[in-house]
Amino acid sequence: MKYILLICMILALTLSPVLAQTTAPPQNKKTMENSRTERAAKKYKELFPQDITSSKTDPELLTILQGVIFGEVFYIGNLDDKTRELITITALATNQTLPQLTPHTQAALNVGVTPIEIREVIYQCAPFIGFPKVLNAMEVINKVFEQRGIKVPLETQGTITEADRLEKGLEKQAPLYGDGIKSSMQDLPGDLGNAIPTLLTESCFGDFYTRKGLDIKTRELMIFCALATLGGTEGQMSSHVSGNMKVGNDKETLISAMVQLYPYVGFPRASNAIYTIKEVKAE
Repeated sequence: MKYILLICMILALTLSPVLAQTTAPPQNKKTMENSRTERAAKKYKELFPQDITSSKTDPELLTILQGVIFGEVFYIGNLDDKTRELITITALATNQTLPQLTPHTQAALNVGVTPIEIREVIYQCAPFIGFPKVLNAMEVINKVFEQRGIKVPLETQGTITEADRLEKGLEKQAPLYGDGIKSSMQDLPGDLGNAIPTLLTESCFGDFYTRKGLDIKTRELMIFCALATLGGTEGQMSSHVSGNMKVGNDKETLISAMVQLYPYVGFPRASNAIYTIKEVKAE
């Protein structure tokens, strides 16, 4: 009898860790959910220390939104918070979802993005989304600057003259994109085959790429984010994947940026951009 009792005690001690493991998942699941909620609250407080909002009409949607964006998306990939907020600002300006641009301009400033960097990111969007959208976005952003005691207009960042727009533009364009646009348009009628590539070089690369206040890696990354937000730009995205990799933005960075875009542009556009990134070969 004593022998049987001893065997039972040994079996109980042996099986107890296994039984503990079989009951662990529900506790882990709860811990993970709490962790996501805690992460969301912590990140939201960092970004919006004076703007903890609530919704009287759709509190469930706001809870879902905060959990996804600030509890999950902000923790996926290799981007810092400054870059994430610049990506968000780019998407909001491109989509013209201007009410959300106000708090996210505040958030960018809160995490250390400079006013110049914010302005230059929006300026750089002009060749890709058009000047009217940029003007609309800058009106919102400048109001935030003024509310924060930041004097506008900000310091001038241009580096070119009317005489050297083409030359300086080519210096920025050629190492990244060569003369592919010019070659592809040579068969246009009249002088259009020359006029259009020249316009692109002078306006996109001469007027914007040459500006101070934003490094080339950030410029290229934000341009790709604007193209992904627009949708239907797979041809241009493919070229700018190559451009991004040439300036040092690897595929992990580009895909991380698409994850950051997901809540603002939806999964179809984000996934289309990810497929484009995957297909481009590193040069």
